[in-house]
Amino acid sequence: MAKSWATFGVDLHLEPTGPAVRKGLTSALREAVRTGRLAQGTRLPSSRSLAADLGIARNTVADAYADLVAEGWLVARQGSGTRVAERTSPEPPAAPVVRLPRERRRPVHDLQPGTPDVASFPRVEWLRAARRALTAAPNEVLGYGDPRGLAALRTALAEYLSRARGVRADPEHVLVCAGFAHALTILGRVLHARGVPSVSVETYGLEVHRELLEAAGLRTEPLPFDARGTSTEGLAGPGAVLLTPAHQFPMGVPLHPARRAAVVDWARDSGGLVLEDDYDGEFRYDRQPVGALQGLDPEHVVYLGTASKSLAPGLRLGWMVLPEALLEEAVAAKGAFDTCGVLDQLALAEFLTSGAYDRHVRAARLRYRRRRDALVRALAVRAPGVRVTGIAAGLHAVLRLPLGTEGSVVRAAAWQGLAVHGLGGYRHPDATVEPMDALVVGYGTPPDHGWAGALEALCRVLP
Repeated sequence: MAKSWATFGVDLHLEPTGPAVRKGLTSALREAVRTGRLAQGTRLPSSRSLAADLGIARNTVADAYADLVAEGWLVARQGSGTRVAERTSPEPPAAPVVRLPRERRRPVHDLQPGTPDVASFPRVEWLRAARRALTAAPNEVLGYGDPRGLAALRTALAEYLSRARGVRADPEHVLVCAGFAHALTILGRVLHARGVPSVSVETYGLEVHRELLEAAGLRTEPLPFDARGTSTEGLAGPGAVLLTPAHQFPMGVPLHPARRAAVVDWARDSGGLVLEDDYDGEFRYDRQPVGALQGLDPEHVVYLGTASKSLAPGLRLGWMVLPEALLEEAVAAKGAFDTCGVLDQLALAEFLTSGAYDRHVRAARLRYRRRRDALVRALAVRAPGVRVTGIAAGLHAVLRLPLGTEGSVVRAAAWQGLAVHGLGGYRHPDATVEPMDALVVGYGTPPDHGWAGALEALCRVLP
């Protein structure tokens, strides 16, 4: 029985042209080498394999190889087959100069907020969960699937969020997405399609989130901020508001209870929508976690969560718990084929249901609390003029600096190879509140072995 072309050696795409097969094959091979499509040193298929692939006589291929060896395009050695010869290439014509952004030098110590200690990602436990989940998964889950996400993951998330964060969730209203930015992009499309002109945002927050909303055609309008955190007094009329109520980013204060009630009342009365970013709700240290705002009114609050802080940003897994009235529009905005990788979804579902996620979060919470405590102790001795705030939860702290010193401290840190962010970079450009000088220090970012050095470098640059 004749063997299929697919069973022979490496694949090599050639299109011999002309009436003479040998000449056409020789020309096609020569052109492939000349243009660089066949790189120097590439091993070619045996004459038998290539003949079977092309449906021609083996001697024709052997003769074509011999011709190109004689011309210097190929080399043939006993025992190592036929390869593309090493050649001195002519200088290519000068390409137009394209100015690319200069690659940023990697800091010696990284205290930028927003990232966990990725070195502590539970690789062994994750691999076990992935292996178990993939072994037990039915074949059907490897198809295109539900655009809302894998049913097993939506079920696991609904159970976990209800238990750990006080979210009123069921699997039918969970939408899996590729991280928070993807979720916000989807919601921006939905709000714009509904005719919402603007979204209220916090005075201090991530610029990239404002940019995503603005890219969807929405204005962003900053809410007032005071000693009690974000004020909801600026909310008026129908629309939407993006909040970090459990642990305001970056200031670190929870939304005041009276203001939690007020924002829900506003949404009910006006038909507005609250977008709740619960980015680090698992990491609270000094008292019980602040429950999700969504639990007060699931029909007017969209709950958004992510694995970026609890596990690693590189997983690109996030989720929304959507009101019934928003579900169909959000799924349509995500797109029928805009799904997340099913293998990671399977692994996370198993990680959640097996209890491995809870164990990992508890261990990480203890590790980050120790770092926070070490930060507070060190600054009390080395920089007593710096006030540490926003430390009841999360993976970062706000260090209040003397007036007018933020810029100089950030520059001094950069000279020392220390990456930190100034608070001014998080301030909405239209904010009216008085600016303050501070650093936003991500104590969760360094690996365990680098934490002591990063803390020492920080103390050296503080006034």
